[in-house]
Amino acid sequence: MEFSHIPVLFRETVESLHIRPDGIYVDCTAGGGGHSQAIADRLSGNGRLIAIDRDPDAIANLRVKFKDRPNVTVVRDNFTNIRSVLDSLGVDRADGVLADLGVSSYQLDTAERGFSFHKDAPLDMRMSKEGLSAADVVNGYSERELFRVISCYGEEKFARSIARLIVSEREKQPIETTFALAEIVKNAIPARARREGGHPARRTFQAIRIEVNGEIEHLPDAVYAMFGALGEGGVLSVITFHSLEDRAVKQVFRELCTGCRCPKEFPVCVCGRTPAGELPFKSVSPGEGELESNPRSRSARLRSIVKLKDYVD
Repeated sequence: MEFSHIPVLFRETVESLHIRPDGIYVDCTAGGGGHSQAIADRLSGNGRLIAIDRDPDAIANLRVKFKDRPNVTVVRDNFTNIRSVLDSLGVDRADGVLADLGVSSYQLDTAERGFSFHKDAPLDMRMSKEGLSAADVVNGYSERELFRVISCYGEEKFARSIARLIVSEREKQPIETTFALAEIVKNAIPARARREGGHPARRTFQAIRIEVNGEIEHLPDAVYAMFGALGEGGVLSVITFHSLEDRAVKQVFRELCTGCRCPKEFPVCVCGRTPAGELPFKSVSPGEGELESNPRSRSARLRSIVKLKDYVD
């Protein structure tokens, strides 16, 4: 299957970066290259785009897509390592950084990647195709650890019964496929609840995918690192797809935009602290037209921050 991905909030995201033709831009989750292509098309020969992704299938596609663009550099890495990536390329500061935190359409629609409860395949869910897999989590985590993952990352109110049934079923035989896991989750949820809120396994699959890929655990540090990679006046734009991601990004942005920390009773500021960033807008969600053409965009939210100075904790 061709690596493809429908970029959400496409126009809003590209416009938020205020692209300068001779600027340096980093797409930290380049995926199918939709956002990257739009950025590259706005650059002159003096501009530069660095397209990062940890998925080897995405990297193969990106290298073909940009093979005739000498000002586009494709790098296989995790965006949490943005500073080391830029250092290796001799880049000090970027004018804009983008991170689209969603799972790509290719990853969801390619059965053998094991992301979807709609397609039967080996449990995998690894964006990098390396390291801990969903099968490792499901068959290796204790009941307590499974409960933590499913309740925290899936916000699933039946997490305890799901974790208990997973442990019980894997004692009979390993849980190796997406359909096997989806069936166990369905059986662990009361019949009445199964008829509400979409597929009963959706939240559990989301939780395990987040655990496998460290999507929340490392996100705050990654946001600070992406902000740190900007020059003054640069823009960081992040697209999130569920409340946990959005909350993490929002909290870091709030900290970056916080100035004086003097006690409220002080009549004047004595700490001298000023904000490191400012928000050009609060947030942006998809409009009705995009929701109709791309239902997967329904939970997307775009947040941006403009860098005023380096952040000092």
